[in-house]
Amino acid sequence: MTDQPAADFSVKPTLTGGKVLLRPFDLDQDADALRELLRDPEVTRLTGSHDLTGVTWSDADEARFRDWYATRNQQPDRLDLAAVDRATGQCVGEAVLNDWNGPNHSCSFRTAFGPRGRDRGLGTESARLIVGYAFERLGLHRVELMVYAFNPRARRVYEKVGFVAEGVLRDVLRWDGGWVDGTVMSVLAPEWDRHHGYP
Repeated sequence: MTDQPAADFSVKPTLTGGKVLLRPFDLDQDADALRELLRDPEVTRLTGSHDLTGVTWSDADEARFRDWYATRNQQPDRLDLAAVDRATGQCVGEAVLNDWNGPNHSCSFRTAFGPRGRDRGLGTESARLIVGYAFERLGLHRVELMVYAFNPRARRVYEKVGFVAEGVLRDVLRWDGGWVDGTVMSVLAPEWDRHHGYP
C-alpha cells in the first residue's frame, strides 16, 4: 500500500445523513444542549468522566466549557463535530476524531449523546458518517476506540458499523467503588472498503 497524504483535520466538514447532520459547533445554538449532555449522569458514567461528576455547575465550569467548545473549530489535529437531529434541528450530541497519529495514519473515535439523542439510530448514523470521513476523505488506515464493559449499547453500535474487538484492558476504570474493564476496538481501511459501515 502506498502512503496516503497527511490527513487534514483543520478542515471542519458538514456531513449529512438521513437522520443526523454532523457540523462544526456553533456555541450560540449548541450551548444548552452541550451543557445538558455534559451534566447528564448517564453520559458521565458511560464515558468514565470523573471530572464531570459534580452536581453543581460553577462559573469556572461554565468558563472552561465555553472555552473548550469555542475553540473546537480551530483545532488542526482533531475533528469535533456537533450531532444535530435533522427532525428537530437541535444539537443532541457530538462525534469526535482525536488522538491523531500522523505517521501511522490512525486516530481515535468517540461519541456522546444526551437524552434527546438516544435510542433512535442517531449514534449509529453519526458513527458511520464520521468514520467514513476518516477513511474516505482523510485517507486514514485505522480508527480505534475503547468502550467500557458497562456500556453494551455503545458496543453494539460500534459492532454494527464494523469495529472489531481486539482485546480487553482489565480494571482500566475505577467507578463507584468497583473496577470496570474496557474493550479496545478498531476498524481498518481495507475492512471499511469492503463494507462501508455495514458489515
